[in-house]
Amino acid sequence: MRVAGGLAVALSFGLLAAAGWGQAGAVSSGPEPVAIDPLYTAPVPSLTPQQIEFMQKLGADWPQLGRYRAENETLAPPAPGEQRVVFYGDSITDAWGRRGDETKFFPGKPYVNRGISGQTTAQMLVRFRQDVVDLKPKVVVILAGTNDIAGNTGLSTLKMIEDNFQSMDEIAKANHIEVILSSVLPVSDYPWRRGLHPADKVRALNAWLKHYAAMHGDIYLDYYSAMTNAEGGLDARLASDGVHPTPAGYAIMAPLAERAIAQALTK
Repeated sequence: MRVAGGLAVALSFGLLAAAGWGQAGAVSSGPEPVAIDPLYTAPVPSLTPQQIEFMQKLGADWPQLGRYRAENETLAPPAPGEQRVVFYGDSITDAWGRRGDETKFFPGKPYVNRGISGQTTAQMLVRFRQDVVDLKPKVVVILAGTNDIAGNTGLSTLKMIEDNFQSMDEIAKANHIEVILSSVLPVSDYPWRRGLHPADKVRALNAWLKHYAAMHGDIYLDYYSAMTNAEGGLDARLASDGVHPTPAGYAIMAPLAERAIAQALTK
């Protein structure tokens, strides 16, 4: 355990991990589903040319540093007095204001979107300097972790995800950037990887994020409580596929994010 606080804290997280991360398996009569992209474990002869091409592209730029490199180079430094904020995450951030619907990405605000669809915290850690630190923001809003639980880039334990969050947090603080740790959005099933029972894992990760933020002077941005249904997922009104917010979903998220940013800027 990396958070100070002695035996009581260590025991509390041991119980959290046992009751949260492994809970879905405990209530199931069968083996726990393996959360990993099957491309990583399929026999090589079974792969199609399209799958091989996908894997080659992924291997050539695994953290996808090329996605925002040109935009970063042309982005001017913050003007005097400008309080730049970087929204940093996966597809939920990437799609915010970019889907061609009525959703807007904070018009008139000095906010920068650096989300990349499908990414895990491991990939985000690698590109953190290029896509966050070098942009000189006052605040970073990190929303990540659901793709780790889905196994997008391989097996991820709760501790592996925690380590990546902690590393991003430490890099931000070393560069005088205030950190907002967002809760993982509710999800009861992934449309691209069915049967993983992620709801309890999301709850466990959110409990850790909330505790870590409190112990380290970060802001915890709780989207989860405002959006979850009884199954620990998202209703179709808020996410038609159960994962990615609709305009109604983003309409709930936006004011919560604004309040968290205002709080961070007063620190």
